[in-house]
Amino acid sequence: MSTSFKVTNRSFLALAVPMTLAYISTPLLGLVDTAVIGQLHDAALLGGLAVGAILFDVIGAFFYFLRAGTTGLAAQALGSNNETELRAVLARALLLGVIGGIIVIFVQWPILVIGLPIIGGTEAVQDAASTYFTIRAFSAPFVLANYSILGWYLGLGKAGIGLLIQTFLNLTNMVLSVVFVLGFNWGVPGVAIATFVAEAATLCLGIYLIKRQLKGAPLPTFSQIIIWEKLKPMLALNRDIMIRSLFMLLAFGFFTSRSAAQGEVVLAANAVLEKFILVAAFFLDGTASAAEQVVGQAIGAKQRTAFRKALRLSISWGFGLSFAAAIILWLAGGAVIDLLTTHTEVRETARAFMFWAVLTPIIGTLAFQMDGVFVGATWSADMRNSVVFSSLLFLASYYLLFPIYGNHGLWVALLVFFGVRGITLSYLCVIRERQHFGTLNAATYSVS
Repeated sequence: MSTSFKVTNRSFLALAVPMTLAYISTPLLGLVDTAVIGQLHDAALLGGLAVGAILFDVIGAFFYFLRAGTTGLAAQALGSNNETELRAVLARALLLGVIGGIIVIFVQWPILVIGLPIIGGTEAVQDAASTYFTIRAFSAPFVLANYSILGWYLGLGKAGIGLLIQTFLNLTNMVLSVVFVLGFNWGVPGVAIATFVAEAATLCLGIYLIKRQLKGAPLPTFSQIIIWEKLKPMLALNRDIMIRSLFMLLAFGFFTSRSAAQGEVVLAANAVLEKFILVAAFFLDGTASAAEQVVGQAIGAKQRTAFRKALRLSISWGFGLSFAAAIILWLAGGAVIDLLTTHTEVRETARAFMFWAVLTPIIGTLAFQMDGVFVGATWSADMRNSVVFSSLLFLASYYLLFPIYGNHGLWVALLVFFGVRGITLSYLCVIRERQHFGTLNAATYSVS
C-alpha cells in the first residue's frame, strides 16, 4: 500500500536545513584537525594527515553504501508503508557494517603497503600517514555502524535525529582533537585517537536512539533479514555505490598523489584548499539528502509528481547555496588559510590556487544534487557508469593540462571531473524517470 504525502518548499527545507547543519560539521572537523596539526609548524605532518585521511577514506568509499543505500531502501520501505522491511533494512546494514569493520582491522597492513607508494610523499609524510591510519583502522566497526544508523534515520525523514548524531560525533571529535594535540602534545596520533573515541561514543548514542525509536516493536527475525530476494538487489546496490565511491576516492587520491609529486609545500597547500571543497560539498549535501529521502519515498509510493518536485527543489536550492558558498569562501578564504597553517610558503601557495577551490561548489552542484536523486531512487548502476566516465575525462584533462599549466592544470582537471559527472547524471535522470514512471498513472497529489 502506498502512502500520500506532500512535497513543498517547507517540507523539503525541513529535511535539508538540519542535514546541512549536520554535514557542515564534518568538514569543520577536518578544518580543526588541519588547524591543530598546522600549529606544529611542520608541513610534513600536515601532508601526512592529508595522506592518512585519504587512505582511511578508501574504506569509507568501499562501505559508503551503508549510508547511501540504507537511506534509499529505508525511504522506499517507508513510501510503501512496509514497517517490517523498514526494520529489516537497518538490521541488514548493521550486520554488514560490523562484519566489514572487523575485516578492515585485519587488512589494514596491506592497505598501507599498497596505498602509501601509490599516493607518494616524502618519508616524513608517509611516516605520519602510517601512524594516523593504523590508529584510525581500529575505529572501522564503529564508523560503519554509524553510517548505517545515520542512513536509516535519513530514510525515515528524521533529519533532526541525523543532525543530533552528526553534531555529537563531530563536536566530540573536535574537542578531543584540540585536547589531545595541543593539550597533551600527542601530535598526529592524538587526532586519530580523538576520532576513535568519538565514533565509539556516537555508536552508543545511536543504539540508544534506535531503542527509543522502535518503542518495543518486534525486531526482525533472522529469516526476515536474510531473504535472498531482498539481499540480491541490496548487494547489487552496494556493489555499484561501492564502485562509485571508490572512483571518487581514486580521483581525490590521484589529486593528492600529483600534489605530493610537486613537493611538500604544494601538497600541504592543496590539502588546505581541499578543505574548502569539503566544506562546500557537505554544505550542499543537505539538499541532496533531502532529495534522497523524498525521491526514495516517491519511488516507494509510485508518485511521479513528488519525484519531479524533489528534483526541482534539489537543483534550485543547490545552485542557490553553491553561489552563496562560493562568495563566502572567496571573501573569507585568505583568513581561513592563515588559520589552517602558520607556514608562510604554504600560505602563499594556497592563495595562488584558491580561485579554483572557490569555483568548485558551483561546478559541482549538479553532481552533488543528482547523487541525492539517484541514491533515493536506487539507480546505482548509472551512478557507477557516470563516475567511471568522468574519471577517464579527469585523467585525460590532467595529462593534457598539467604539462602546460602545472598545478593550475591539476585543479582544472578536477573541475572537469565534477562538471562531467553532473551533466551525465542529469541526462540519465531524464531517461530513468521515463522508464520508471512511463507506465504509471500520476498519483493524486498536491505540490503546493
